[in-house]
Amino acid sequence: MSATAAHPARHRRIGGLAHFVLHFLEMCMPMCVGWAVGDVVYFAVADALGSSEPFRDWPALSLAIVTFNMTAPMVAWMRFRGMPQRPTAEMAAGMIVLAVVILAAGWLGIVAMESLAWLAHGLMMPAMLVPMLLRLELYTEHAMGAHS
Repeated sequence: MSATAAHPARHRRIGGLAHFVLHFLEMCMPMCVGWAVGDVVYFAVADALGSSEPFRDWPALSLAIVTFNMTAPMVAWMRFRGMPQRPTAEMAAGMIVLAVVILAAGWLGIVAMESLAWLAHGLMMPAMLVPMLLRLELYTEHAMGAHS
């Protein structure tokens, strides 16, 4: 008996985990591109408007822009890859909820206001794990043979 035949469930779990990780990385890439390109454009516009440090000068606006710049490309990529509308909307909502939590932390003095956009940069990708773990079957199923 081959190792593959002896442990099909283990191979499906490994395949499911691989699909989960691949999906996560596929969503991180457009977020990183949106972050990089969006920040360059935002900083250029801010500089033209007289701010050389928009994250410090306009923290709430900067947080909103960073959230959009990272979420919109992720959503576009998910839809391009055929992800259903509801999980795509849930993922986007997770990014918006994170931004609201970060903003509240700034308003409450828990974090410095000028750090809001930087926190969004650092926390958006890990935050994707929450909706992914809540729909684990969706993000692991391609490798497990649930889709043809």
